[in-house]
Amino acid sequence: MKSTEVQLQGTAPAAGRGTKLRRRMWRERYIYLLLLPGVLYYIVYRYIPMAGLVIAFQDFNPFNESLWANEWVGFKYFARIFEDAEVIKVIWNTLQISFLQIFMAFPISIILALMLNEVRNETYKRIVQSMVYLPHFLSWVVVAGIFVVFLRGEGLINTFLTQKLHWEAIPFLTDPALFKPVIILQVIWKESGWSTILFLAALAGVNPALYEAAVIDGASRWRQLWHVTLPAIRSVIVILFILRLGNVLDTGFEQIFLMLNPFNTESGNVLDTYVYFKGIQQGDVSFATAVGMFKGLVGLVLVILANRAAKRFGEEGLY
Repeated sequence: MKSTEVQLQGTAPAAGRGTKLRRRMWRERYIYLLLLPGVLYYIVYRYIPMAGLVIAFQDFNPFNESLWANEWVGFKYFARIFEDAEVIKVIWNTLQISFLQIFMAFPISIILALMLNEVRNETYKRIVQSMVYLPHFLSWVVVAGIFVVFLRGEGLINTFLTQKLHWEAIPFLTDPALFKPVIILQVIWKESGWSTILFLAALAGVNPALYEAAVIDGASRWRQLWHVTLPAIRSVIVILFILRLGNVLDTGFEQIFLMLNPFNTESGNVLDTYVYFKGIQQGDVSFATAVGMFKGLVGLVLVILANRAAKRFGEEGLY
């Protein structure tokens, strides 16, 4: 009898919490309906397609009557990732481009946000903000077209170099050594302004009294920046850095694909384009799926490790 009473006492709060949750959801049903489009998007385009990951463990044949009729081969294609010299080269290219973006493009967004925060003329500040935001709204097709017009052999930059400075034309688009700098320059020009939004939002929440106290203590503008501004946005920087590490093997298919040509493929081919070439053009769907799944797993591990490191150093982290 006593055990039954204890059991009932233990389940009552849980049932009460469930009832309260249902009542709250019904009371705020119209607000929850606003979540419906986003939830449906992730279910249809993110979670349901994950069933196709089983192809990585099969010898996929598109002519079979069902996905489950293919022959299971275990980790055959995952082992091939580390045995294929071409895959190792592609992973190396991906890591190079990704870390260049992290250590060059990511800090520029922070610096730009700090510079905009120091502008006191609101009209001038809004004009500059609008100008640096605009490239984000251009598609990569347009951005690639602009860079091709400027950087091709008879483009504006080479015309200036040859006719005004009497230098030799620089093969920006065909030299494998220049492929990665061009890609990083594109990312900086297109995304740096847009990436400042979160940093500026964090800076807007800084208590002005902190700056007043720093001025009373005799702190210069640089000291205020170092001891007040940067600590105020440190948590935002850490969170965005962790999220960026999660996409370390995701360099963006469209941008890379549009800039590839037969001359720079060796140094510019990354995992995203490699999966496309293997899976779509060559029909090696199982291997392409295994490479894509491997990329996702690496990103997940990096996010977990970076989050633990952030917490160990006293930051909040993602979870």
